Amino acid sequence: MKGKGLGIILAVALTVLLLVAACAPASPVVEKKVVEIGSIDSLTGPGSRADQLCLLGEMDYVRYFNEEERIPGVITQIVWRDSARTPEKWISAYEALKGRGIPVISSRESVSRGYMDRLERDKMPLVSDNTNQEMVYPPGWYYFTCPTWAEQFAVVAEYIMESWQEERPPRLAFMLIDTSFGRQIEVTGTRYAQELGFEMLPLETVPFVPLDTTPQLLRVKERGADFVYISGLIVTSGPILRDAERLGLLDEIHFSGSKISAGKALIEMAGVASEGYLFPLTRPSIFETELRGIKLVRDVQMKYHGEVVEEEEYIGGWIPAAIICEAVRRAVENVGYENIDGAAVKEALDSIRDFDVDGLVTITYNPPDDHAGCREVAVYQIRGGEIVRVSDFQDAPMLVPEG
Repeated sequence: MKGKGLGIILAVALTVLLLVAACAPASPVVEKKVVEIGSIDSLTGPGSRADQLCLLGEMDYVRYFNEEERIPGVITQIVWRDSARTPEKWISAYEALKGRGIPVISSRESVSRGYMDRLERDKMPLVSDNTNQEMVYPPGWYYFTCPTWAEQFAVVAEYIMESWQEERPPRLAFMLIDTSFGRQIEVTGTRYAQELGFEMLPLETVPFVPLDTTPQLLRVKERGADFVYISGLIVTSGPILRDAERLGLLDEIHFSGSKISAGKALIEMAGVASEGYLFPLTRPSIFETELRGIKLVRDVQMKYHGEVVEEEEYIGGWIPAAIICEAVRRAVENVGYENIDGAAVKEALDSIRDFDVDGLVTITYNPPDDHAGCREVAVYQIRGGEIVRVSDFQDAPMLVPEG
């Protein structure tokens, strides 16, 4: 899909949601019972495209869930707020959603321990596709869909080491955005890579949207890096790869990165410079059309929008929405619609075992210590302008931060 078409879909989807909320009849013939789900994402500012796609995936899943009448007599409805990637706006959005009596929220924001204290105090469970290791160990009121960013990196590192042919250890450098998200693989990821036998080079930091990474790349080259792993978004990895191509480094250094640093948009942005790029995914790619879950996701998009958003982030919204809706369904069954609150939803989340999310992932929570949801990760690569799976799904190692 071209950027213009995608922008139209996102704009229409967000506008429709606002209009439905604003223009609903005051006295419907049959008043539906509604459970509101909060969603806080960075819908404006750096890297907002990724969160916009996630929100679209959430909205589409909730619509599909309601059409399937999974909770007889009750529907779910997303109420979203924009955090613009700032803590102050996130807190403001959270307080507004809490004030509506919303019993559960989703968010992909990289948050701090202070947020965890707030959730526990307010008895508000949060489901996220952004597995910030600071929140996973211990998880508290956070629930996730996949292993931490460091644990996802570990699977890529294992794949690289298995194919390394030289007698000397491979040299690896991290290029990170200088945020809690970017830096969270710095310590645990470095420790695990060294245990595998990598020689770790000094890390390089870059902005969310770098304009020129020549100094960082030249330092990486001078240190003799064989591999670079980028912890950032597509708007981070794209400029790095273009700069690497301009500097003639693509034959010397193999680039890889986090799951949200890759996708169709990276191929469009970096062109041939993206060839060979390695990255982990914690569920199938949107291009694995032979799979049941991917077929459903694409069919739903065609039904609702007349075209398919071929971006991996879309599924990153679909899966958390599915988990939340299932938890709401169980909570309604357990305590009744009138008694739905955060504690009831948390109890329902804690009960989830082997929950099949439409053939995409299988979610299991083992409270109180394991809220990863699913530990499976596979390695993907950009080959010939296509996204191709190059390894089987496997359980990521558990990397618990020290201290």
